Amino acid sequence: MTRRRRTVALIAALALVATAACSGGDDEDASVKDDGGFGDPGDCIVVDLAVSSEKASLMTELAGEFNGSDAADLGDGRCAFAYPRTKASGLAAQRLSEGWDESTDGPLPVVWSPAASSWGAVVNQRLIAGGQEPIVGDADPFMQTPLVIAMPEPMADALGYPDEPVGWADLIRLAQDPQGWAAYGHPEWGPFRLGKTNPNFSTSGLSALIAQTYASAGKTEGLSSEDLASAAVIDAARAVESAVVHYGDTTLTFLNNWYRTDQRGTSLTYVSAAAVEEKSVIDYNRGNPDGNLDPGERPEAPEIPLVAIYPEEGSIYSDNPYIILDAEWVTDDERDAAEAFEDFVQTPENQRKVLEYGFRPGNPDVAIGEPIVADLGVDATEPATLLEVPEPQVMVDLLDDWAEQRKGARVTIVLDVSGSMGDTAGTSGDSKLELAVEAAKEALDQFKADDLVGLRIFTTGLGPDEDGSWLDLAAVEPLAANKEELRRELDEQYPRAGTPLYEVVQATYDEALAAYDPLLINAIVVLTDGVNEDLDPGDDDRQLEDLVSSITRNSSSELAKPIRIFPIAYGSGADTDVLERIAEASNATAYDATDPESIDSVFAAVISNF
Repeated sequence: MTRRRRTVALIAALALVATAACSGGDDEDASVKDDGGFGDPGDCIVVDLAVSSEKASLMTELAGEFNGSDAADLGDGRCAFAYPRTKASGLAAQRLSEGWDESTDGPLPVVWSPAASSWGAVVNQRLIAGGQEPIVGDADPFMQTPLVIAMPEPMADALGYPDEPVGWADLIRLAQDPQGWAAYGHPEWGPFRLGKTNPNFSTSGLSALIAQTYASAGKTEGLSSEDLASAAVIDAARAVESAVVHYGDTTLTFLNNWYRTDQRGTSLTYVSAAAVEEKSVIDYNRGNPDGNLDPGERPEAPEIPLVAIYPEEGSIYSDNPYIILDAEWVTDDERDAAEAFEDFVQTPENQRKVLEYGFRPGNPDVAIGEPIVADLGVDATEPATLLEVPEPQVMVDLLDDWAEQRKGARVTIVLDVSGSMGDTAGTSGDSKLELAVEAAKEALDQFKADDLVGLRIFTTGLGPDEDGSWLDLAAVEPLAANKEELRRELDEQYPRAGTPLYEVVQATYDEALAAYDPLLINAIVVLTDGVNEDLDPGDDDRQLEDLVSSITRNSSSELAKPIRIFPIAYGSGADTDVLERIAEASNATAYDATDPESIDSVFAAVISNF
């Protein structure tokens, strides 16, 4: 069996709950993407690279210039051929420690370049715990970007930044102050709202978790498991999490919604601050919040720019290591080829390209300059204090503790059981509904025991009087009390009739508003494989406009009760444009599972928001 067809069975004793987002992000992506189009490598030695998505465009450009060049000549008639593919840092860490399936994950990597070296420590620790040998050694960064707290400029001004230092301790105090922004003379901004990504998925989320824990422990190095167990650190962690609006699987959720609300004039009531990488602030202020411009797309600067706050207690770099894996599947020839490409990307010329993309060069001989400038909300002289990456076991303990300390959730899962859900999906032979049910059952394991979770199904002609549109199979109750009921009810579902999408979303949204709990993340997950199809056809446009208007009115209000709607477009028949409109109106994100066989990872990515 060749290396490319082999699946590594690396079993870790501790499960890293990680999958990935369907949208891209600072370092997250749902799957490996073919980023090349490089042509036939011929007899050259292929270097398969798994790289985090925020640098995928850069790596693709560099690989295109490397392949076929003198730099790729290894001597002895050998040549190297670099082939980067996008792979989320958290997802790659999971696959490398638990098992890499080439049928879904792509080729086993020779080189892994996550957004931060902290992921390598997690992989090694989990492999060791499972009785395996570590595969990640020391590696040099080839570009860097520090974690910052992004904040709309008027809010940073209200805190006195940069004349007055601001850190995690200040955010904790602001989060706990019942006056919210009124304490700084701005009651119209409402309470302090924090955006954080899930640290099991996102490098920004993991770095923020490390930074806030150091701040509450009063340290900049030597964070220990004993520190994590202290009452002060636990209380501070719960205070930070209490201010979270929801946990994105990628920072793009917050950046794109910030940009969208900026265009509506409501960005100051969306999120007060979000932990992101410095590069993201640069991209946002350039008018390119997702860091990628489509052909013909012209960036437009936001009305209210973001400011990068470098926390007073210190920051941590996303150091983008170039890791040649010390794994049994990496041959000597592949290692030689990988080293040649590393030398190429470290040249001053290519390090200047790193800077053009908004990263700080890894090569110290290349000076920092444009675009890392004050006009784009960042400061090249910061961060003044750097935090030490904790020991591997402390990293694992951090993630385990966060699973219990994170903010609770109140979520209704709304499942389409229309007739088309009975269609066979892909090559599995299962129906779309069967795959969705299994994915939903697995996703339940990501919730906390005290999270409130309910299940509603919808289709036309549902209920005892045969003219209903939905049916509640499990009330919104603590998961510990109804998890088995949810599983049983999911198993009993079968495809039925039409798809009254707008009606069920409106009703579920109205009920969620009435039951809104400000201490929880309030959300709705809607999985559908079709377009709106009601018993009273012909009124679709009005229904949709009424639905979007009612959601927008609430989410844009100074007194908003944030109810996030996360739609999953399931299968090729789903109306993705409509689902994106619904998600955007609620300041959430729509997810793409138009390939039904991707529903496991997509459903898990959705649940990572809670």
